[in-house]
Amino acid sequence: MLRIKDPKPSLRFYTEILGMKLVDTKEYDSFTLYFLCFDPEDNTNAITRFGREGVLELTHNHGTESDPNFQGYANGNSDPGRGFGHIAIAVDDVQKACDRFETLGVKFQKRPSDGKMKHIAFVLDPDGYWIEVVKGYYPA
Repeated sequence: MLRIKDPKPSLRFYTEILGMKLVDTKEYDSFTLYFLCFDPEDNTNAITRFGREGVLELTHNHGTESDPNFQGYANGNSDPGRGFGHIAIAVDDVQKACDRFETLGVKFQKRPSDGKMKHIAFVLDPDGYWIEVVKGYYPA
């Protein structure tokens, strides 16, 4: 579960940019839960670690989107080694995915060309959470 400031940019990011589907919403008096996943129909290699289906829960506490004093949530990386770090998504081609993210205006923490690890990237969601972009590994 990730806490989000504003559901509009977050849902746009996870659905239109990452390609997840909003599969359920639960609204309560003071918060709303959004459940997203990648389409299981598109997943033909559910055996592998990077081919498994997962569900991401986004929690929006009502009012944060319009509170000018809201400082956001800790993304887990401002104090490394202290808990949450990032989530990951698997793609067919990391560079092609990053090229697409670039054209869509997605912010990067690390591009494939940065540093020694050329086979991964990290993008940032609207709340500053890190999302690792890795190549999906499928058995031959």
